Order: sequence, then C-alpha cells, then structure tokens
Amino acid sequence: MRILMIGDVVGRPGRRAVRQFLPGLCHDYEISLVIANGENSAGGIGITSDTARELLDCGVNVITTGNHVWAKKEIIPYMDGELPILRPLNFPPGVPGRGFLEIKGVLVVNLIGRVFLGEFDCPFRAINGMLSEITSAPKVIVVDFHAEATSEKVAMGRYLDGRVSAVLGTHTHVGTSDACVLPRGTAYVTDVGMVGPADSVIGVDAESAIRSFLTSMPHRFFMGEGPASFDAVLVDTDEATGKAVSIQRIQLKEE
Repeated sequence: MRILMIGDVVGRPGRRAVRQFLPGLCHDYEISLVIANGENSAGGIGITSDTARELLDCGVNVITTGNHVWAKKEIIPYMDGELPILRPLNFPPGVPGRGFLEIKGVLVVNLIGRVFLGEFDCPFRAINGMLSEITSAPKVIVVDFHAEATSEKVAMGRYLDGRVSAVLGTHTHVGTSDACVLPRGTAYVTDVGMVGPADSVIGVDAESAIRSFLTSMPHRFFMGEGPASFDAVLVDTDEATGKAVSIQRIQLKEE
C-alpha cells in the first residue's frame, strides 16, 4: 500500500499547489491513500468546510489538523459530521471531533505535542491507550504528530516503532532530511514540510515576519505570495504486516 502524506497546507497558495500536483502524483505513483494536514488551509490559519472540501475534491482522503484547528470556529459543527477531518486525539475530553479514523483499510491517527505548544493531554499515553483498546484495527496505522520540538517527535517515533506503520511530523512547515524506516519497521520523518508560498517565512510574507522579529511589536501578518512549494512524503507499507517498506520525500515547486 502506498500512502502520501502532504505537509501543512497554507492558505490559497497551498490549496492551489495541491490542486496542481496531487492528481498527477496519484496517477504516477499509484497512491492508495492521501493524507494532508489542513489546519492552515483557510487564510493561513484555521480550516473551514469550504477549504476542507476543496482539498477533498483534489484527491485528499483524510485531513489532519493541530493547534490551529479552532481558529475558524465555523468548522466546529462539521467535526463530528461526514467530512473526514481529524483533530488531535489528545485534546481534552469533551471537545468536538475525533482523533482517529479508519479509511481504505488504514487507521489514521492525529496527535499533538506539548513542548512549546500547550497544555494538552499526554500524546504518548493517549496513543498507547488507543492502540491497547482497539482490538480490530487494521495493520496499517499512520500517525500525524503535530509538534514543535524535534526531540518530542523523535521520541514518539521511537516509542511507536514497530507498533504503527508511520509517524510523520507536521507543524514547523520546514521539511527535515531524516526520513527513514526505524529498526522495527516504522517509517519516520520529523517534519513533512509545507505546501504554501515558497518566498515566505513558513507561509507568512517575509517582510511582515522580519518586522515582527526586529521590533517585538504586534503586527498583522499577511500570506506570502508567488509560486508555492509542495512538500510531501511517500510511504510504502506491507499490508500483511503493517510494516513500512520505504519512505521517500517529494518536493515540487510551481513555476
């Protein structure tokens, strides 16, 4: 089974790049399942039902999120509906939505880290409890770990090695070069990267981001413009064992 994980989709430029590149990738690589982190798909922060449907219409099967999932409150009524959108599993009890979803024979799980991000429930205990409780889970399990600290992401990869098919990091918008298959058969990467304006500071107009760093004053941030980059990873898994066979990085850019 071949699974494509798309990095954080940022605003209109990111959605445009998904629309441009995803159909061809699905055809050329014979991809079985597409996951995309969409928590920044609406104006660079948050997600709406319209931006979610736009991604789904392009060929995305599951949308994961993170700390910005509630930035556009209009998404809340849709989180328990038919749209295949996840919020982190380790959010506090009682919040809308779900943290995992089985689709096309794959269990997709969304987690969020705690280091530098917020006071969430422990992601390690949350995923351990879920794996212990689900007795009929499919062999292929993919985890989007939306976290800031590289150490927390690496630790999660090691913690789940051999228990899930892939642990794929999101959130920083900067793709890392450590894609590998860990010793017990779990594909891992610290951060998939970003699908958004290449000439930017993680999707934000560079001038406004630099001004904020120089002055330490609050500034309104604007989306970057121009050609978008497209960062993703392609994971091949053995459906019989759930082990990863390979992981490779895909990096494209609009002309």
